[in-house]
Amino acid sequence: MGGDLGCQATVQGTALALQAHSGLSVRLFGPRDALQAEIKTLPRRFRLALEERMMVVDAPRVIPQSMKPSAALRVVEGNSMSAMLQCVATSDADAGISAGNTGALMALSRRELGTVGGIPRPAICTAIPTRTGGRCYLLDLGANVEVGAERLVDFAMMGSVMAKRIDGLPAPRVALLNVGIEGTKGSRSVRTADRIMRSLPSMDYRGFVEGDGLYSGGVDVVVCDGFVGNAVLKASEGLARMLGERVQQTFEAHWGSRLVGLLARPALKRLKNGLDPVRYNGASLLGLRGIVIKSHGGADARGFAFAISRALQEVDQSLPRHLDRELGMMRAATPPIADDQNEDVT
Repeated sequence: MGGDLGCQATVQGTALALQAHSGLSVRLFGPRDALQAEIKTLPRRFRLALEERMMVVDAPRVIPQSMKPSAALRVVEGNSMSAMLQCVATSDADAGISAGNTGALMALSRRELGTVGGIPRPAICTAIPTRTGGRCYLLDLGANVEVGAERLVDFAMMGSVMAKRIDGLPAPRVALLNVGIEGTKGSRSVRTADRIMRSLPSMDYRGFVEGDGLYSGGVDVVVCDGFVGNAVLKASEGLARMLGERVQQTFEAHWGSRLVGLLARPALKRLKNGLDPVRYNGASLLGLRGIVIKSHGGADARGFAFAISRALQEVDQSLPRHLDRELGMMRAATPPIADDQNEDVT
């Protein structure tokens, strides 16, 4: 209910996902009248075919985007986000998806579900496209703004398990995002995490990567704190939109370029699809004892459907169970993290 487009994107996106996945059934949490009114706007033939697999659960209260996480934790029962998470916690649902308040979703998810493998806080993780045609997992994207070396190592472990289970990579290549590739560069926490990760035999750690290496396809997992990760993701989304608009404007400038654009339309469509942030919508709250996916607040119906598909991938792989087991083994093999007394170098 909390996305920029309200329940319109949620209901229409759910309908698209139900069409695409025959084994899927969905519960929609929110004010019953609003949800049912939106369902009635679906084409009748479409609605009748799906209504048996789409249930409305009345949750009259909605947590607004402006509410602080601490306030969300004090909201009385009956809000749609808590009701959804309780359904996941009791195993009545295999996964939960929300386009609502990110901070509230994180706080309520921790309370309702708990974490795995000794992780103190989940990380937000999403996949970004690479120029080799694959994808790279980036975390954290805003859940943990200021973190120490131990948390960065945790992120690396979780990202490695994600890439291994979801993409079937036997040994995901992991890197730390930094301002340079030299060992003297970066903050104290980044340098300490680098030293620790080099000693982990269970991880294919590739050292530092700079911002221009995120999309190269040279690594499968890139780790950073939430402040940096969120800024990188938002900048990338803005750049992708600008490039798409500039390409379209270029081919519409005059009749000659419009003719060339007509001939190049199939290639341009492939390019647009490859850069479209909507296709990568759906960020995992990684480290929970349940599957929770955060859809972009501004996602349309197609974007919300992609977020549901992302959840289904994690359900198919029983991701929290693998995270719990593999993180436990990795953390047991991690040497104690000593404080690095060197001053930060930028």
